[in-house]
Amino acid sequence: MTKATTTEASGDEPERAPQRRSRVSGIDRAVQILDHLQQEGRAQTAYEVARAIGAPLSTVYAIVEDLLDKSLLARSGDGGVWLGPRLYHYGLAYARDLQVINVATHEMHVLAREVGETVQICGRDGGMMVVEAMAEGPGHFVITSRVGTRVPLNWTASGRLLVAGLDEAERAALFRRSAKASPTGRAVTDPATLLAQARDALAAGVSIQAGESDYAVACIAAPVLDEAGACPITVSIVLPEFRVNEEHANFVEAVKAAARRIEDKLGWRVGPFANGRRYG
Repeated sequence: MTKATTTEASGDEPERAPQRRSRVSGIDRAVQILDHLQQEGRAQTAYEVARAIGAPLSTVYAIVEDLLDKSLLARSGDGGVWLGPRLYHYGLAYARDLQVINVATHEMHVLAREVGETVQICGRDGGMMVVEAMAEGPGHFVITSRVGTRVPLNWTASGRLLVAGLDEAERAALFRRSAKASPTGRAVTDPATLLAQARDALAAGVSIQAGESDYAVACIAAPVLDEAGACPITVSIVLPEFRVNEEHANFVEAVKAAARRIEDKLGWRVGPFANGRRYG
């Protein structure tokens, strides 16, 4: 590797800034590998990972072996590698001190018992919605998603709400980058339409989508807003599409009330967003 050189400043001549290294560090490569596996949601071979992240195969092999030795990765039965048990232990330690999720998880279970349907806590990672917690309701038709499931923002009711805190230009740019066609073909992909839907949903304090990511499945989501008006998480009811029309008003009031309780417990219902729940 060629080292960047600097010269001492003399007189009034400004000192030159060191050149940035163009070589990717081992830590950066390790993070790229972990991020890629998380995004794919399945085990992959070192060859597949190297090709996806654009790294030399020999480098990826070496880092993968090191991560396997440290239990940050684990081998799968088909010869690939997947996230390892040590990451789970780190996640548990992190979650213990994560007040937002602890409070939201409690209210999630309360809401699931109240409405008899699956309830999720969702957050945003770039242009993706991520299921951060889930509670199954006691109903006969149970709809579930794995914790950690990631889908494009435009597929979900929560996706219209998780953009709160971004200005209009940022929202539009995010939708342009991340919007994708859904398996049902019903998800909106036009950025201008998504922007308008997000604006309306935030103003109403609720977002409802049906059949966009899965056939006959609907979602009713409410934003949990912090003191600045950003939406770090949503609480949402996932239910059969036919039930939305049957008990629309009851579900909407229940999910909005759950969001308000979370905000209250976190002390977020103070300041300009407390009275009248000003969104957008």
